[in-house]
Amino acid sequence: MKNTRYPNVVEFEVSGSYGLFSDPVTRIGGEKCTYQIPTYEALKGILMSIYWKPTLIWYIDAVRVMNPIQTEVKGIRPIKYHGGNDLAYYTYLKDCRYQVRAHFEWNENRPELAEDRNENKHHEIAKKMIRKGGRRDVFLGTRECQGYVEPCAFGEGTGAYDATPQLAFGLMYHGITYADEAYSEQTANRMTANFWYPVMERGVITFLRPEECPLHKPLREMKPKVFGNTLDNFSGLLEFGR
Repeated sequence: MKNTRYPNVVEFEVSGSYGLFSDPVTRIGGEKCTYQIPTYEALKGILMSIYWKPTLIWYIDAVRVMNPIQTEVKGIRPIKYHGGNDLAYYTYLKDCRYQVRAHFEWNENRPELAEDRNENKHHEIAKKMIRKGGRRDVFLGTRECQGYVEPCAFGEGTGAYDATPQLAFGLMYHGITYADEAYSEQTANRMTANFWYPVMERGVITFLRPEECPLHKPLREMKPKVFGNTLDNFSGLLEFGR
């Protein structure tokens, strides 16, 4: 449930020559094949590279696919776990461009950071970081796919699928709920994978919140990191002011 006073919405466009949005299960080795559209988790990771603090949680509301969906297969020489190189074929998305709309809410699992809950501060910094292209490097799903961020008005301009009434993509990985973003007793102190059935309507995919996904799979137990004001636990509150 939304726990902020204002919408705190941000809108931006992210683009890149290539993208690789795949299920993490396929990332343990071998050949990788991208989904046709970016995942919720990948877009959230992009936004966290733009601006993030443990005080808040970013929620991706929607993504608009601006360029035609096309793929390209590349021969890759990945490094083997025990040394040497292997040969694999990776399937990438090509010429990617997306408009993204998102908002943040306070992380109720972080009561120790309640003093940092200043909506105007975080919202203005996030918008500034979008104008600057992000605080950290941006990647479209994986490190070899460099991305570039700039502000936009969501829905502005012509998209490749504006005239397509509906396009379904079947069962798809949505994202991971970590212990520090738990929203229920079932997700507390564990890592949980979420799955859903995305549908694109006239180029726009409206995301479900993690707790609204129809399928959830617990992966493993984990404890959330605790932030405080101790010398060995940097919080950023006392050191640089609130």
